[in-house]
Amino acid sequence: MSELQTIIVVLAVCQFLFEYYLKVLNEGHVANLMDKQPEESKSLMDDETWQKTSNYSLSKSRFSRIQEIFGFIIFFPVFLYVLPKVFEVWPVTKIDSVWWSAFVATALLNILQITGLFFDWYNQFTLEEKFGFNKSTKKLWVVDKIKGTILGFGLSYLLLALLIWMYRTISEASPEYWWAAAFVVFFGIQLLMMVLYPKLILPLFNKLTPLENGELKDRLMSLSDKTGFKANTIEVIDGSKRSGHSNAYFTGFGRFRRIVLYDTLIKQMSIEEIEAVLAHEVGHYKMGHIPKRLVMAFIMGLAGFGLMGYLLQSEWFYLGLGLDASLTSSLSPLIIGLSLTLGFFTYWLTPISNLFSRKHEFEADDFAKKAVGGADPLISALRKLYVENLSHPLPHPLLAGFHYSHPTLLEREGAMRKD
Repeated sequence: MSELQTIIVVLAVCQFLFEYYLKVLNEGHVANLMDKQPEESKSLMDDETWQKTSNYSLSKSRFSRIQEIFGFIIFFPVFLYVLPKVFEVWPVTKIDSVWWSAFVATALLNILQITGLFFDWYNQFTLEEKFGFNKSTKKLWVVDKIKGTILGFGLSYLLLALLIWMYRTISEASPEYWWAAAFVVFFGIQLLMMVLYPKLILPLFNKLTPLENGELKDRLMSLSDKTGFKANTIEVIDGSKRSGHSNAYFTGFGRFRRIVLYDTLIKQMSIEEIEAVLAHEVGHYKMGHIPKRLVMAFIMGLAGFGLMGYLLQSEWFYLGLGLDASLTSSLSPLIIGLSLTLGFFTYWLTPISNLFSRKHEFEADDFAKKAVGGADPLISALRKLYVENLSHPLPHPLLAGFHYSHPTLLEREGAMRKD
């Protein structure tokens, strides 16, 4: 192995062992609490639901560990053998066709995702089925995967072809800063997709219908107006045809903004609770969380493109991945190499990102409490979400601190009841 390959393998091992440790630690924590429910959660769920929630948490964690073990084992031959071999058999250098270069990389990325289909099937029709969450049929699952694969391949192929074309065209005039211009275009595409996704892509998988006239719509539109969140429309998504889990969110921005409620959420909650959930989502907008996240995405994306621009001219990087030096300045092998390895470096930044995310959740909770005149409706809604989704309210603190983008239920309740 080269020095770079050795570093990446060490990082892969470190990540795997730490992630395995976190899951085993949390599983032991959940198992120890299962037989005797702590006092702080007894007002949330009865003993039977507590047992079911604990078993669901353990089952998901153990299944996730199996997935990670499989991915860990598969990574080494893919990284050390398949990656160099593919670009030895199909060397896509800077002089090859843009479309061919993009096809090789896109095809390889999609092939590497095939094994995930087996885990997705088991998760949907065994694990989720066992705990009563699966509402999908096997035919619907297959159709979804076919649609998703075709759509994902098509979009990835076109975007990668565009990136390669921009690199080859712009770098002739500005070899050092082509990546900055390319990033601006791709960030613009990302913003455009925020508008187009709910209009063009989401309807391929789910049916969106306007919320029926009545008290719920009147209350939600009144809340929207009162908080200065001018939504274009409120829609209901048929999430129940695939899962019993529930949620609410808004998509788009400006005059394209729309509120989306899961039909399962409407069935599970009272009007006051749905209003509080929506107030929380509005809180993210009013507290400036969306622009802040976009700014962070802009900075991280610009840094990523800058790294790509640097590595494209770095023969040592290609040689370090086991590739031929003639592939230097070729985007296709670089994209695959970064896709396989960059996560081992960014993984350790996860708790920092989640720390800011949890802060935003506390702020949105506080906004919702003020918007609806008290904490009780949102607390009641969150409690129902936890119970209906079998979310464990007492994970191990180390796992929660590292991986949770939302505070735990008890943390959110405590914060909302302070004032």
